[in-house]
Amino acid sequence: MVRDYDSQLLESVAVRRRRMRDALLFGTQRVRRTADERLGKLFAGIVITAVLCAGCVAWSFLQHTLAQQKAEQEKQQRQVQQYEPPAKATKSANP
Repeated sequence: MVRDYDSQLLESVAVRRRRMRDALLFGTQRVRRTADERLGKLFAGIVITAVLCAGCVAWSFLQHTLAQQKAEQEKQQRQVQQYEPPAKATKSANP
């Protein structure tokens, strides 16, 4: 019986604290509380979406930059190979 009373007392204190917190945050406009919660979720969704979009743009930029660097390196290698003198013929071909 004593344990039951203790748990009821703790639960009532928790409920009272929650009500006091809600009264402090939202005042007498309890209807506004649901609108505030919805706006908070909407704002959080917009922030998450913006972060994901920024991540996609950054990844695309990184891939594009790496592809450009690779193409530039291949171009330089082709230019170097084009201007290299041909390899000398081996002695076995000229007896």
